Amino acid sequence: MLGVSADDQQKFHGMVDQLGTLRREKAPVKKLTEAFKDLQKFIGEMVLAKQENPGDDVLSGLVDSDFTDEEMINISLMLLSAGLDTTASSLAVGTFVLLCNPDQLAALRETPEMTEQAVEELLRYTTILPITIRAAREDVELDGHLIKAGDVVTVASAVANRDPKKFVDPDALDLSRSERGHLAFGHGVHQCLAQQLARVELQIAFPALLRRFPTLRLVDAPEEVPVRDEIAFFGLHELQVAWD
Repeated sequence: MLGVSADDQQKFHGMVDQLGTLRREKAPVKKLTEAFKDLQKFIGEMVLAKQENPGDDVLSGLVDSDFTDEEMINISLMLLSAGLDTTASSLAVGTFVLLCNPDQLAALRETPEMTEQAVEELLRYTTILPITIRAAREDVELDGHLIKAGDVVTVASAVANRDPKKFVDPDALDLSRSERGHLAFGHGVHQCLAQQLARVELQIAFPALLRRFPTLRLVDAPEEVPVRDEIAFFGLHELQVAWD
């Protein structure tokens, strides 16, 4: 999407991985800031290069727009965080959940036509963005509590997606579930702009994975899989698998 050149890809991935490692290790703010500024600088130089020599990537498509260089850097960072980490985490956590529920995995493999609703259930069940933050534009009373205009509210999407009033047996993974209305992509005007792209990616990836590796299995016990929960997006540090 960003059009990082082949020569720069190793450096780019190294910078992204370094930032992720510092977050995992809960590094001092100074180190995190320096790593983030290095990434900003790299993307800034790439923006200037695209203006001189555009390619067929998304970033090049924006060089003739009214966006400033700073806005293009921020768009690139948004694509990187919201377009890469979220999908990668959904794939990893979804695969982990399927391997922990072999009956559901078998059902998806044997009935590919259920892929669309299976992906919706995986999105509901995993909810890799467990909370969102919103500000009230006017006074709202919710369940006997007054939220005043201007109040900042933390919305627990993961909890809402396990609401027994909305979903039958919400803590169970059921790929044949018919209830819709999960909040994995948010709600209202602030819903994820790329949610349909994410759905298509997941609908392609999971069946392909199961077809290519029919004997896929976990190497470690589920409780030993390292969970990543120290940044905004829930995920896994790694998922070791094997196959015959």
